[in-house]
Amino acid sequence: MPDIATNVDQLSIDTLRLLAVDTVEKAKSGHPGAPIACSPIAYVLFNKLMKHNPGNSKWADRDRFVLSNGHASALIYGTLFLSGYKVTLDDLKSFRQWGSKTPGHPEYHHTDGVEVTTGPLGQGFAMSVGLAIAEAHLGAIYNKPGYEIVNHHTYGIMGDGDLMEGVSHEAASLAGTLGLGKLIFLYDDNLISLDGPTSLSFTENAYARFEAYGWQVLRVADGNDTDAIEAAIKAGQAETSKPTLIGVRTVIGYGSPKAGSNKVHGEALGADATAATKRFFGFPEDQSFYLPEAALAQWRTAVEKGAAAEAEWSKLFAAYKAEYPELAAEFERTQKGERKAEFAAAFPSYPAGKPQATRNAGGAVMNAIAGVVPELFGGAADLTSSTKTIFKDSPSFHADPAGRNVFWGVREFAMSAAVNGIAAHGGLVPFGSTFFVFSDYCKPAIRLSAIMGVHALFVFTHDSVAVGEDGPTHEPIEHLLALRAVPGLTDFRPADANETSAAWRVALEMTGPSFMALSRQDLPILDPATIDAYAGVSKGGYVIVDAASPEIVLIGTGAEVWNAVDGAKLLAEAGIAARVVSMPSTKLFDKQDAAYRDSVLLPGVPKLVVEAGATLGWWKYLAGSKGDVIGLDRFGASAPGGTVLRELGFSGDNVAARAKTLLGK
Repeated sequence: MPDIATNVDQLSIDTLRLLAVDTVEKAKSGHPGAPIACSPIAYVLFNKLMKHNPGNSKWADRDRFVLSNGHASALIYGTLFLSGYKVTLDDLKSFRQWGSKTPGHPEYHHTDGVEVTTGPLGQGFAMSVGLAIAEAHLGAIYNKPGYEIVNHHTYGIMGDGDLMEGVSHEAASLAGTLGLGKLIFLYDDNLISLDGPTSLSFTENAYARFEAYGWQVLRVADGNDTDAIEAAIKAGQAETSKPTLIGVRTVIGYGSPKAGSNKVHGEALGADATAATKRFFGFPEDQSFYLPEAALAQWRTAVEKGAAAEAEWSKLFAAYKAEYPELAAEFERTQKGERKAEFAAAFPSYPAGKPQATRNAGGAVMNAIAGVVPELFGGAADLTSSTKTIFKDSPSFHADPAGRNVFWGVREFAMSAAVNGIAAHGGLVPFGSTFFVFSDYCKPAIRLSAIMGVHALFVFTHDSVAVGEDGPTHEPIEHLLALRAVPGLTDFRPADANETSAAWRVALEMTGPSFMALSRQDLPILDPATIDAYAGVSKGGYVIVDAASPEIVLIGTGAEVWNAVDGAKLLAEAGIAARVVSMPSTKLFDKQDAAYRDSVLLPGVPKLVVEAGATLGWWKYLAGSKGDVIGLDRFGASAPGGTVLRELGFSGDNVAARAKTLLGK
């Protein structure tokens, strides 16, 4: 049997490798190949170069690390355990088991030291772009000469699968355009994917692509050469005007009998191959989770170094606070996710009168609260003039990192993933915006946003077939239903300018993700003298028109609330008493107690829902009484928006007619 390594660096790397092997082997599930190959990279980062404190994984000025190829999670769990984070050896032994701190893919807020949830390939890389954007913006806001209180890097590891996914192309292009010099990614270039050699499906020159995107591109010929890896990372640190990609040629499953093949990618090695791998590295074959004392001691030097680094930063921040007390207070407030005392009073109220599109109202609200919520930061996917999501008194982030307007370009997926990264970073409340129909392009990132529970906002406009002339390709139908189905994601579809103002307020008071669906067309305004939009939006649904002993309840959302109001007027003329309920958020309404929900919807009273979207999600509100839905289970059409709405049944006349039919009158 070969001797165990005597060089402490090599011993530390091999310890991490074999912890990953044993972690996957005990679970009989997982991906051992990449962790074995990438252990030298993880060691150089976490033990030699990264600024991090295992004793405080939430230190504001820590370097961030993202394992974009999240299936290699045994690598990060072993690294966190060895470095001294709140991950134990027992946690490694319970890998992929119920209730474990070490799930199959890394999860934000679940495992100490994990910065974002990864697994869907490409998204970790794209979220890292968001992390780097946040660092650059906060540094431009808060840093002063001699006081660089925001000064850290974003590092990551990714594999071939990440580079195949389209979102990585979008995100790499964006990062190069923005010149994110503190973003450094190491590419595990092992020539193997799950199905076999990458030559089956991935033959492009990825390095040339990144050079074309404006990245510094470096190569390390041997993934076991820690000196070369360290030198490349330091070269990345030295390049401050552009992000850096470091391609590291590794051997997947290095040291195992299955090395260099897809057989070591996504399944445990098995008892025989595990023993052979331990034999290759000189480790005891009959011991699992073996921890050489010298290796553990070397890894744990990160604890002392990290505590010292944070203490030095805290000393700097204390001096900064004495010299710049207002900025320091703002920094501390936003890091905690708190709002200013004057927050609530900043939201505008609109008198009944001139109709206004809720997209226009949304833009007006953003600018009205800009000074009170300086942490609000984002932009649109090349649709700023249409979605109205721009701060009029701020430059673009590209022109000035202190600017609050991000021009994401036509990159909806990368935009949404980067928004998640910014939110996970802390100190900012980010948003991304596009047409509602293109939420399809954003959906995978929105799902991760909800899984992570980050405070990310998605502002969608042109929310229905009222888009009109652009036709079915640009007219959302199933999108409300699809996003309402996402657990932990709050929906807002306001009916007027005041509900829009309230929706922004509630969304900013929350801590999790939400989306808004806003109208292109002008809508009347509910009279704030009689309607408390904030109270109503906070509860998700409320009565806006009532009658004595209602014979029917008309439920509307967004623009269709006004069809319900018109229908109620016609019913009243026919002697039929109708209640109109505006339901701007089904998620918030469902969170109310049964007594409140019943007080609004009146159990046993017939109900008619009016919404220009798929009908499927509404039937739960109609149980126990007669009910019907005026909705859309077909695609739209190209014509002026008013014509499309009318032809598809969204008019007060049709609401009244359908209500009469439901009532048998």
